[in-house]
Amino acid sequence: MSRVWDIPLQDSTRVRDARVAAEAACAAGGMDAHSTAVAALVATELATNLVKHADGGRIIINLTGPSDTLAEAAPQVQIISLDHGPGIDDVQAALRDGCTTSADSLGAGLGTCLRISSVFDLHSRPGRGTVAMARIGPSVPSAGRSRAVRSATGARAGGVNTSLAHAEHSGDSFAWVRSGPLLTLMLADGLGHGEAAAQASTAAVHALRATADRPPAEILSHLHAALHDTRGAAVGVAQLDEDRARLSFAGIGDTGARLRTGGTWHALTSHPGIVGAHFPARVPLHEQAWQADSLLVLHSDGLPSRWEPPQDPTLQAHDPALVAAVVLRDAGSAARPVRDDTSVAVLVPGPGDGHP
Repeated sequence: MSRVWDIPLQDSTRVRDARVAAEAACAAGGMDAHSTAVAALVATELATNLVKHADGGRIIINLTGPSDTLAEAAPQVQIISLDHGPGIDDVQAALRDGCTTSADSLGAGLGTCLRISSVFDLHSRPGRGTVAMARIGPSVPSAGRSRAVRSATGARAGGVNTSLAHAEHSGDSFAWVRSGPLLTLMLADGLGHGEAAAQASTAAVHALRATADRPPAEILSHLHAALHDTRGAAVGVAQLDEDRARLSFAGIGDTGARLRTGGTWHALTSHPGIVGAHFPARVPLHEQAWQADSLLVLHSDGLPSRWEPPQDPTLQAHDPALVAAVVLRDAGSAARPVRDDTSVAVLVPGPGDGHP
């Protein structure tokens, strides 16, 4: 199920909680002792930064896979730090190894987090806040240690998942599966909250793995049968055909989708219904061109209905999980945080994608 560790960081007493959560996530993901120590250090440093430099924020920890959709989907611990603080004036200086301005910091700094994580990314704007993302995978001998390398052509996918009131499980899940040039990204929102909702969305993730070569409407029909014994879920399915440079989307229930292409954002609407309970007679399909500047955001109804899509053109160069976290952070505020099981999944072109 979608196990979530979501730790509010308002004072230094919660820094230890972030470290303990990272260790628990590593245990749940079957990580070795070295990877666990790395995750604990990264979580502690990011949590300390929130308290000392941003007047608080939150740490969100998920178990996920790599953003490179052509890579082996080995489990990784993903640690996201987000805040509405003052931001970082000089990001490059902050990322230098050993740079720290906090008396209570471990002295590792963001540069060390960058160096020891399997993947590390950071986005910051003065006056808007900072989002940092680290993924830690199983360690291998240092001589042959593999670091995540972006695919030359494959699209990248990632996301973030949070739970209502910092509950242990989120009723939301997201996943992606590939069949040759077809890449399918799915987001499922189990009805309600808690473990029963998580069972429904997790069942959708398991069923998705057997449908990689099917179009979105057929995938939804397959998921409907697979979720029959659960409480059901709202599900959105986006499928990218990289050979044709076309994106197709179909959704049932209260999930949302926004696609930026050609510099313009388009809303991709879902059809009323419940996968696993009330399947519509017809599932509308949306198709759009997929271009070098395209960016797809899928989200559950935990986001406010009138959330604004990101306008920062530099975001596309970042890891899609970090983009998802920026969307999550900016949809709420320090005074009015998002209050629901909430997941955001993002799809962006690969670095070598040169579609016109």
